[in-house]
Amino acid sequence: MSDHAPQGTALTSASDARAYDLDRSHVFHSWSAQASLKPLVIAGGQGSRVWDDSGHTYLDFSSQLVNTNIGHQHPRVVEAIKKQAETLTTIAPTTANLARGEAAERITDIAPVGFNKVFFTNAGADAVENAIRMARIHTGRDKVLSTYRSYHGNTGAAIVATGDWRRIPNEYARGHVHFFGPYLYRSEFWATTPEQESERALHHLRRVIEAEGPASIAAILLETIPGTAGIMIPPPGYLPGVRALADEFGIMLILDEVMAGFGRTGEWLALDAYDVVPDLITFAKGVNSGYVPAGGVIISDPVAATFDEQVFPGGLTYSGHPLAMASIVATIEAMNEEGIVDNAATIGTDHIAPGLAALAEKHDVIGEVRGTGVFWALELVADRETREPLPAETMGRIKSDLIARNLIPFTMENRIHVVPPCVVTPDEVAEAISIYDDVLASL
Repeated sequence: MSDHAPQGTALTSASDARAYDLDRSHVFHSWSAQASLKPLVIAGGQGSRVWDDSGHTYLDFSSQLVNTNIGHQHPRVVEAIKKQAETLTTIAPTTANLARGEAAERITDIAPVGFNKVFFTNAGADAVENAIRMARIHTGRDKVLSTYRSYHGNTGAAIVATGDWRRIPNEYARGHVHFFGPYLYRSEFWATTPEQESERALHHLRRVIEAEGPASIAAILLETIPGTAGIMIPPPGYLPGVRALADEFGIMLILDEVMAGFGRTGEWLALDAYDVVPDLITFAKGVNSGYVPAGGVIISDPVAATFDEQVFPGGLTYSGHPLAMASIVATIEAMNEEGIVDNAATIGTDHIAPGLAALAEKHDVIGEVRGTGVFWALELVADRETREPLPAETMGRIKSDLIARNLIPFTMENRIHVVPPCVVTPDEVAEAISIYDDVLASL
């Protein structure tokens, strides 16, 4: 057994101990100071649960990185990957392949009318990267506007489009401008109602566009519902208002659905709940729950037509990889036939929303509850009146305590994001609510 196992976890199996020791000896982790890491060992999973080989089972209310929408090890998706592997494991993106074509067809069937082409990528970051490239070429302009409270990925333009701290040591791409989006709980605009927040945030965006010079702006890039930044539901009229500003100034609108798409919000795409149609849609994560890395850009017909005669200057060796494509087809079919998107909506309305509201009534540390579907946040505060965020030390303790009670959380800054798979059951939600309750009561 390793002498360096995570606190509270006894690695009693030889395979777990070896996995842990190999990780600490050779694996370099993202967004981390390496020496202090004590990662959980995970060996298997099913549905909303994962486990190690030592007998510890965890309720996964992180969906890993908010991506296992269909749950762990869905048999239909696993079987589709096996079947494709027996037929053809890989093929260049310059070829035509049935799995790729069927995946693109399934995705465009979900998209708004007027979206008939998909450019496949390896993940969400390079989807955003290529959407920005398309917008710049289509408009002949350079600048991309995005919000400070956002995360768009860890590649050149995507990380600089990101608004949070992670862009600052990575600001090598050009032509990026940030603005404040709506966030009523911590309003930048002295708003007291959702309607005020929407109106004033739109006025702020208009002024940024005017000050930057509309003719220099290629695109406005927004997460339909900001995810990592706090699961902030857009107030009434905001997204249509952004669309109207984009139209007024001839700017492309890119909606990033990487985290919010494919059932997460109780809709196929988060934008389905709003009266807005963008020019480009980025996706990844829930499209196949990350069983094989995949992402892409869903392209509106006018943007796609730009490249009918003009070469698109971009490509990826694994664009439309057959194993990933087969997993996409199986995921979308299973989600359709098993009512998984509807389950996410019902679970959110009937179980997560009232469960979290009851916690907020009980625990003053909860400043706000917000969300939809299986996409929720508890914003934790040291003082409800001042809304002072709960400090990092306390958040670290909360995370450790949740894991010790066999729940894998998604925590960010002063928030617990409640983001189980779309297949989560009412009993599993009740179990998680009880665990959150116990941990918050211990503060």
